[in-house]
Amino acid sequence: MRTAKHRKADIRPWAAALLLLLTAIGQEAAAGSLPENFVLHEEPRELAAASFGDGDGRAVSLTDFAGRVVLLNVWATWCGPCRQEMPMLDDLQARLGGEDFEVVALSIDRAGLAPVREFFIELRLTNLRLYIDETGVAARAIGVFGLPTTLLIDRRGRELGRLVGPAAWNAPEVISYLRSIVEGPREQGLRERNQQTRTADIHALDLPATGITISTSLAEETGHHEQD
Repeated sequence: MRTAKHRKADIRPWAAALLLLLTAIGQEAAAGSLPENFVLHEEPRELAAASFGDGDGRAVSLTDFAGRVVLLNVWATWCGPCRQEMPMLDDLQARLGGEDFEVVALSIDRAGLAPVREFFIELRLTNLRLYIDETGVAARAIGVFGLPTTLLIDRRGRELGRLVGPAAWNAPEVISYLRSIVEGPREQGLRERNQQTRTADIHALDLPATGITISTSLAEETGHHEQD
């Protein structure tokens, strides 16, 4: 007949294994994760020195953000999925924005800053700065063919990965992930913590059902779009 002492001895290995599993899960949760369908490149990719305007009408280039991690979001006021995620990007900027990180929300509205300002007021976006690419030249230069498109850019101005389609950018796991990139090792740490993300050429992706496809001749056809 098995005694209580023997039963306790049988339980101990299982308890130890369970504790190790829970510890591993906790560590993974603390490291966070990028949104689903985010494509992380095996190696950082050089980006064109795209130029656009800021809220004061001054010319800005991606090189002006060198030295900080950037989440570049290309969007438009007429894009429904963009409208849904902009408050979350505004919240992300409030939580992480500073000398080391910035959410750059780049509108491609052909009408310029006026509708973008109205949009910011309507949605009460107070943390994001205004950036405009009304000709679509900058968006085309960095290979944007669907809205919204979000690029993660390292401190050297290189693209680490991108997502076509909306995401919950202020989700706790995403904030934890981005904070770990800003505060910790750069590209190597990012790749190690995102082993589950498959590598693919962004142009081969099928846009999510909630994304919007825009013409490849973006400079002339920015205002023409269709829901996927």
